[in-house]
Amino acid sequence: MAQVPLAIVSHKRQVCSLYKRAVRNLEAWYDRREVFRYRATLMRARFDENRKKDLGEGRRLLACGEQELFETKHFQPRNFANSPGGCAFEREVLPPDWLLDYWHPLEKAQYPEYFAKREQRKKEYVTWWEKQYGKPDPKDLHH
Repeated sequence: MAQVPLAIVSHKRQVCSLYKRAVRNLEAWYDRREVFRYRATLMRARFDENRKKDLGEGRRLLACGEQELFETKHFQPRNFANSPGGCAFEREVLPPDWLLDYWHPLEKAQYPEYFAKREQRKKEYVTWWEKQYGKPDPKDLHH
C-alpha cells in the first residue's frame, strides 16, 4: 500500500526503514531461525560497510537497495496477525455502550455501583445536550 509522505524523511531514517524492511523480507524467505539469523547478519554487515560513505554515494546506495529489495520481495510476506493485512486485523469488535441498557435487571444488580454511576452520567449527558442544542421537538421523537 503506497503512502503519501507527510514530512521530509531524513536519509538516516530512510536507511533504517530499508534495513528493517530487508530483514522482514529475509524473515519471510527463511523459515529456519538459524538460516534467517545468518542471512540477517550478512545483511547487517553489508549495511555497516557502507556506513561511512558520503551523502551522494549514500543516496545512490539507498536507491540500489530499494531496487534490490523490490526485486527480491517475497511473494507472500509474513504479516503480524493484528496488523493491516493480517488474519486477525480488526477482528476484535468493541460492543457499543447502549448494549448495556438491554441487560436484565438481575445482571445489572451484580454491578450496582457501576450502573448507578452510569445512570448518573447518562442524566448529566442529557442535561448537557439540552443545554447545548435545546430540547428536542416532541413530533421528532418517534420514527
